[in-house]
Amino acid sequence: MAQAVDALRHGWPIKVGDAPVLLPVETAFASAAKSDRMLISAARAETLKLTNQRAAADGHSPVLMRAADPLDIANALPVADPALDSVNPLKGPFLAEQLEWMTAAKVALELARIAGVLPAFLVDPDPQGEPVALKSVDLAAWKNPQTLAIATRARLPIAAEEEAEIVVFRAPGDMREHVALVLGDRSLDSVPLVRLHSECLTGDIFGSLKCDCGPQLDAALAAMAEAGREGGWGVLLYMRQEGRGIGLVNKLRAYRLQDEGVDTLEANRRLGLPEEARDFPLAARMLDLLGIAEVRLMTNNLEKVVALEDAGVKVSERVAHQLPANPHNTRYLATKRDRAGHLLT
Repeated sequence: MAQAVDALRHGWPIKVGDAPVLLPVETAFASAAKSDRMLISAARAETLKLTNQRAAADGHSPVLMRAADPLDIANALPVADPALDSVNPLKGPFLAEQLEWMTAAKVALELARIAGVLPAFLVDPDPQGEPVALKSVDLAAWKNPQTLAIATRARLPIAAEEEAEIVVFRAPGDMREHVALVLGDRSLDSVPLVRLHSECLTGDIFGSLKCDCGPQLDAALAAMAEAGREGGWGVLLYMRQEGRGIGLVNKLRAYRLQDEGVDTLEANRRLGLPEEARDFPLAARMLDLLGIAEVRLMTNNLEKVVALEDAGVKVSERVAHQLPANPHNTRYLATKRDRAGHLLT
């Protein structure tokens, strides 16, 4: 898995089981390869109005398409990237074909998401190059939260609480390192206040007004520090799942599509990526490694509550975590409420 993800980032081909060799369209910019077949997402196929292509509820599912003439990387990229539609409006003709290797195709699109590249491949390109080979079952093994372990921990005074500890987690083959901040005295006989916070570079670091991530992070740490002063304690799980799990580059591509008028979830769909790809069971594993079996969870997202409870973590209380809107994120918050099912209180 690690080699396959690295290959996609470098623009090298992969081969999943007995499926054809696949070359990532976005990153293989220097390749001379051509093919008359591409693997793309159902959402992208729907936009391209492929013959006999039905609208799919899951836009991240794979579609095999054939072009009238072989496509090189330069011609394949506008097919893959919706951000280029305005400057490359004429595409095709294309035809959707029967996909005989569906499981391998799903693994390939998921690998693209993990690598943070567009979910689009030239199929059986010429020349092929030496592919990185893997099996479909390798993906499930890589996603197994039980492979996560504590790497190290240290005292870390922070602005919200001088008596804080940082704990770092990592798993074999995964370059992401997740973090827990423990605030207050955990020896106290109380249920910790816990927040699952997914990484947001633009909001957490740069103070972006397009989302509420930065204010949510600050408010969570402040609430945990206050809990410590009142005889309790708190844990913030900082999870490296930028852009709801689609990565920074694709998140910013989604921002460009939002500027054209679509909402957050539809932007992800147009890119052929899941509307929600975060791994909440991973948070349950982090809590287990910390020896925490019961939490008071700060969230308005019921998916987090369900995911933790399904993984064996008792959520004794859901603590509302709502911040005021601003003119730039009003639609974003409305989308979370109306389409993602987030609660207001």
